[in-house]
Amino acid sequence: MSDDKRYDEWTQGPEVPPGQRHRAGDPPGEGRDEDADTLRERQRLQQLQMMDRWMTGVLTEQRRSRRWKLFFRLFFAALILASLSLTVYGLFFVADKPAPTGPHLGVVRVEGVIDAQGEASAERIIEGVRRAWKDSAVSAIVLEINSPGGSPVQSQRVYAELRRLQQQGAKPIYAVIEDIGASGAYYIAAAASDIYSAPASLVGSIGVIHAGFGLQEAIDKLGVERRVFTAGENKAFLDPFSRIEPAQRRFWQQVLETTHQQFIEDVKAGRGERLADDPRLFSGLIWTGEQAERLGLVDGLKSVDDLSRERFGEVRVEDYTPGLDPFERLTRQFGRVAAQWLGLPSTASPIRYQLP
Repeated sequence: MSDDKRYDEWTQGPEVPPGQRHRAGDPPGEGRDEDADTLRERQRLQQLQMMDRWMTGVLTEQRRSRRWKLFFRLFFAALILASLSLTVYGLFFVADKPAPTGPHLGVVRVEGVIDAQGEASAERIIEGVRRAWKDSAVSAIVLEINSPGGSPVQSQRVYAELRRLQQQGAKPIYAVIEDIGASGAYYIAAAASDIYSAPASLVGSIGVIHAGFGLQEAIDKLGVERRVFTAGENKAFLDPFSRIEPAQRRFWQQVLETTHQQFIEDVKAGRGERLADDPRLFSGLIWTGEQAERLGLVDGLKSVDDLSRERFGEVRVEDYTPGLDPFERLTRQFGRVAAQWLGLPSTASPIRYQLP
């Protein structure tokens, strides 16, 4: 062949270099048909690629969703299994200490913040005291206190029950303060016939507290509008995002002082003339056990073991504090943590007999 054109076996004709358009001498319509077929083929390939990417994304999202569902199922299953295991362990495998034979001291523990929803609730403390009171082998009841205080109502309930039992005169009730017996915890101790502590214990804090924040100026600077709808002009005076008027402040101070006076009167009724004539006693100050003894807040520096040896010549005590099963303890702790995360109040009363 004289020209430079090569023969294409697939098209049965001369080979067209890539990118070269058909010339005017080519058969009419042939180039345009091939261009249209190529365009359609490209569009089809692009659609397939898009479909492939979309299906890959859907499958990836489904796999991720299944992983999270599996994680949460395993997490809750592990939580339930752990709770059941703790319950079974507490019920069947925790060995109880052998109860002392003969006369002994009945101990009821007051530990942690005094609160209706906590371990140191009035219901739980009173139940333990009544159990020890009814047991004829208990020669004396000992409240073993290690608490910074808490709810005024819960403290008053325990105080009133202890005073009621004391009036029956069947057996003495003592209070022994461990690390701390402050505010509402001391309110409870004041109902005992005698109070003892360690030399370094923290005792006292006879006062009332309400703490909050005033955030009105902060939301004003942020341009936030606070919308509170009330019936009663003073209904929202404790709202931290609202301004408190001077008359409202004076009223609330009267509420605190009235509650404080209830505290003072009950401490005086329980301690009587043993209290020193010191104006600082009811100022909210807290003292060591050694200082508290000089002020008449405690009667001596003793522990539970010291009391037992003094009465029986040996340690003979039995714990009458109602037990909390592990599952209940776990759910209470979880509820308190959840309330803190959500910013919910952990107590019904804003007034506290408690250290800040």
